[in-house]
Amino acid sequence: MKSSDKVNRIAVTACLCALGIIIPLYSPKIVLEPASFTLFSHVPIFLAMFLSPVSAAIVVVATTLGFFLAGVPTVVVARAASHIVFAVVGALILQRRSHILDSFRSAALFAFLISLLHAICEVAVVVPFYLNYSMSRAYYTYGFVVSVLLLVGVGTIVHSLVDFAVSWLIWKWLRRYIAAWTPGYRSATPPHPSAS
Repeated sequence: MKSSDKVNRIAVTACLCALGIIIPLYSPKIVLEPASFTLFSHVPIFLAMFLSPVSAAIVVVATTLGFFLAGVPTVVVARAASHIVFAVVGALILQRRSHILDSFRSAALFAFLISLLHAICEVAVVVPFYLNYSMSRAYYTYGFVVSVLLLVGVGTIVHSLVDFAVSWLIWKWLRRYIAAWTPGYRSATPPHPSAS
């Protein structure tokens, strides 16, 4: 990778880190008691995942910091930290099979599988908090199945799919500008002439 390519990747990763910190602080939240979902909180992570495993990991750390700075409960910060798993696994898959993002069908299947992994990780993080009775009373009022499996598990899949769709649409537009400096990226769309 050329030096200018590294600088471009660092710059984009830094911008995604900034977004990853700002979104938890200022983005609206959808509250389905007892769970809440921060709109577009996964978009910087997915965009970083489309770039590289290192970018994905760095942006996950930044978004986790954003949730910590937002003053949300510890379980929410832990859920944000669990994103490291799906982000790095997804980035490693895309590093070998970047064509997945070229068609809607393959991107949709990939999105569902990554969202499923995402949900499994978040549920795995929430279960110890739930069993330790360290969550809000509402979680226990609704019970384990509704609070953890449905709201956290299924809710995470839906939230992740929505954020993936937004990220994928941004990526389809953005990739022509960065295809030239994304190693191994085989774009169905030729790079924009000014990207060379």
